[in-house]
Amino acid sequence: MATTALGGIAYLADFAIGGSIVITHGFTNAVVAVLVAALVIFLTGIPISYYSARYGIDMDLLTRGAGFGYLGSTLTSIIYASFTFIFFALEGSIMAQAFQLALHIPLAVGYLVAALVVIPLVIFGMTALSKLQVWTQPIWLVLMFAPFVAVGIMDPHKYVEWTHFAGDSPTGAGFSMIGVGLGAGVALSLIAQIGEQVDYLRFMPEKTPKNSRRWWTAVLAAGPGWVILGAFKQLGGAFLAFYVADRVGLVRAGEPIEQFLGGFGGFMPAIALGVAAFFVVLSQIKINVTNAYSGSLSWSNFFSRILHKHPGRVVWLFLNVGIALALMEFGVFGFLNTVLGFYSNVAIAWIGAVTADLVINKPLKLSPSYIEFKRAHLHNFNPVGFGSMLIASLVSILAFFNVFGPAARAFSPFIAIGLAFVLSPLLAVLTKGRFYLAREDKLEPPLFEGGTLSDHLMTCVSCGNEFERPDMVTCPYHSGTLCSLCCSLESSCHTHVQISRSSRFGSANHTVNLPFRAPDGIDGAILLFGGACTTLRWCLFYA
Repeated sequence: MATTALGGIAYLADFAIGGSIVITHGFTNAVVAVLVAALVIFLTGIPISYYSARYGIDMDLLTRGAGFGYLGSTLTSIIYASFTFIFFALEGSIMAQAFQLALHIPLAVGYLVAALVVIPLVIFGMTALSKLQVWTQPIWLVLMFAPFVAVGIMDPHKYVEWTHFAGDSPTGAGFSMIGVGLGAGVALSLIAQIGEQVDYLRFMPEKTPKNSRRWWTAVLAAGPGWVILGAFKQLGGAFLAFYVADRVGLVRAGEPIEQFLGGFGGFMPAIALGVAAFFVVLSQIKINVTNAYSGSLSWSNFFSRILHKHPGRVVWLFLNVGIALALMEFGVFGFLNTVLGFYSNVAIAWIGAVTADLVINKPLKLSPSYIEFKRAHLHNFNPVGFGSMLIASLVSILAFFNVFGPAARAFSPFIAIGLAFVLSPLLAVLTKGRFYLAREDKLEPPLFEGGTLSDHLMTCVSCGNEFERPDMVTCPYHSGTLCSLCCSLESSCHTHVQISRSSRFGSANHTVNLPFRAPDGIDGAILLFGGACTTLRWCLFYA
């Protein structure tokens, strides 16, 4: 499973990001920006990966229990879904550029092909994704490293020349705090990648004394460890952009197909175009099946809570791919720095709030020691995480739009994460943690047995399927035990299950209203179309 997770970071947007940063801000600023962003991403990814692997939950469920509440995490579902379709669009654009250069396919047609080719693979689910990633990993690794090894052998002085590359930077190849901040802001947009990593890590086997070392190695490698390879790829993209800039110009030097065409051309000129195109297409298929899969899960989580309907993951797969295709046709690749720079403010506020709850609030006993994700046990909104994210996002977005001056604009993502880390424990203290739990989990057998999650199987009275104890709740409305999915889809109980509750992290008299119910006569296709249009308008407006 860890190998599969690592296969999901085969994307070439890292090369485009690294190329864009070095072209805009010069060598020194680009290197420092990439390394600083990688450090932030690695550190925030450790607790998220640990809790996801331990409890077997995805990023959405983790967010629910880490200070956001049942409906509060719906906003982060959209943030995460936005990450998947923005990067699906960027990766698809890179694939279409390869089609255009190698096969002379018009970009508009290439975008369509890039979007449709991944759908059959994703429909088959995790089994097909795992096989695809494992089978293609060795080929991908060899092709990715080959140009750098070849340059090191045939023309090693290029690496020295790279350190003097200025690109379009007004400060040349030297150091500038503003340049570092702006470059790191673009790289930090990838902080939400941890969500895709934990989509795989949630299938990790249970940690035991016997497998503890291997378990931790796998979690760190496939969780936050992705950014080590990611940082190398960004620096690699920065180098290849310099390497081909004299031949193709600064604008096209940021395109991965041009970068690898130049890289392969140095030692296999006769077949360089074919190999480069194959490598780009392989890379983009590997990552976009993950983008599409994770995005479909995120949309499913969002709409199941809002509409109490679950038509199946395939419906949301088409929604996610459709939005990404529209972004490709609108030319999102040409606005890479702006789109990612803005997105990083929202994404890092979310990840910062979740991380703060895991590493500050839980050790200080300001929040429950475990992750509670089931609707029956949660308030709709928890101001600790949800409020921290909103405030941090708002302030950092104002900074991004230069309200507080150029220095604050350059470091707006760092303002976001700093505020999230301060506000989360502060709000937990002010609210006394009473919005974490609507009621305690008193279902028998207990949630933990011998320090580990119970694997006792129980039957859901609604769907009739068996689920492990951590996924079950007791439901007085149904007079029995209910699985978390059926609990989420239930629209008639009016939170009857939450009437009686008493907990240190809950409020005995606080009543939480259910989310609205979709009118019975509304056609699902209309709802789907409306959701797609609204999301697309939101993304294009902020881009």
